[in-house]
Amino acid sequence: MGSGGPAAGDSVTTSILLADDQDGIRSAFRMVLDAQPDMQVVGEAADGQQALDLAHTLRPDVVLADIRMPKLDGLELTRRLSGEFRVVVVTTFDLDTYVHEALRGGACGFLLKRSGPTLLVEAVRAAMAGDTLISPQVTVRLLRHLSDGTPLKAHEPLTEREREIARLVAQGSSNAEIGAELFISAGTAKNHVANIQRKLGVRNRVGIAGWAWSAGLMGRNPPD
Repeated sequence: MGSGGPAAGDSVTTSILLADDQDGIRSAFRMVLDAQPDMQVVGEAADGQQALDLAHTLRPDVVLADIRMPKLDGLELTRRLSGEFRVVVVTTFDLDTYVHEALRGGACGFLLKRSGPTLLVEAVRAAMAGDTLISPQVTVRLLRHLSDGTPLKAHEPLTEREREIARLVAQGSSNAEIGAELFISAGTAKNHVANIQRKLGVRNRVGIAGWAWSAGLMGRNPPD
């Protein structure tokens, strides 16, 4: 992940790179994020190639990437940065294909620009916590898509505790909420989630949710 951050002993600040071809959007996001006491926008990029270059130069903790950008779109940018940086895709376009490609590419979240400033901040916090935030407008539809067709197979069987945690993930619970529900620490819940991802062969919490629906842990499919 990005190596930006304060020296030991300083308050923890999340460094953020904004990638969007619209100046107004970047300015609005900067105002919201810089107003948070634990967040700082360290760079802005007007196209995907510039974002790629700046990411490797600035080493931000989180990259907020639009999809439709010149030179390199946000989906390809996500694929190239995945595994090294936390990328949250923020877009105007509520298209299923974008959601699926972004998450398959390793995005830590998928947010619609109309979701508002509160969810923008929550998406950054979720990415830093190892969680995945998806705009509520697309979550149910996404889960229905993931649960259609042939049930998803686990690479390794899950324990009963892991199955319970997978069910809570599919309900949208954070690591802290899972910990409170099961009387374990948030760190232990995070470790369980990482093990579940490995066993299922998925890249994020949405993949876990898709498996939980397909495995029948959630009852009937979610409504339209």
